[in-house]
Amino acid sequence: MIQINDQITIEDWELTEQFVRASGPGGQNVNKVSTAVELRFEAERSPNLPPFAKARLRRIAGRKWTNDGALVIQVQDTRSQARNRELAETRLRDMILAALQRPKRRIATRPTLGSKKRRIAAKKQRGEVKNLRGKVSYDD
Repeated sequence: MIQINDQITIEDWELTEQFVRASGPGGQNVNKVSTAVELRFEAERSPNLPPFAKARLRRIAGRKWTNDGALVIQVQDTRSQARNRELAETRLRDMILAALQRPKRRIATRPTLGSKKRRIAAKKQRGEVKNLRGKVSYDD
């Protein structure tokens, strides 16, 4: 069971762990020991997540979201199976916490008069610099 916050916990039946062989460093160990963790969370079927959080989690997960509504997190950062498991659970917890936060509503603002004037002045100055780059005439 993973505790997300005070109201939300993820039960063990919602999670599936699978250990696979990892690529990368590990010496002779890399060919013998399955240290990489593949954590699968059945997010779509989870009764503990509210619907708005499921929708946001799907958008946050991106390619980690499967067609059947599961979130798959793969971790092979360390050579330790236990540490990779902890990292996978931490990443899952962080993704769910990010999905639970409601995004701030954007309030449309208009540029100030001063910023408009500064922009126009900068454009005119740039235009003058470009005008002065022309051919020099020697009419003395």
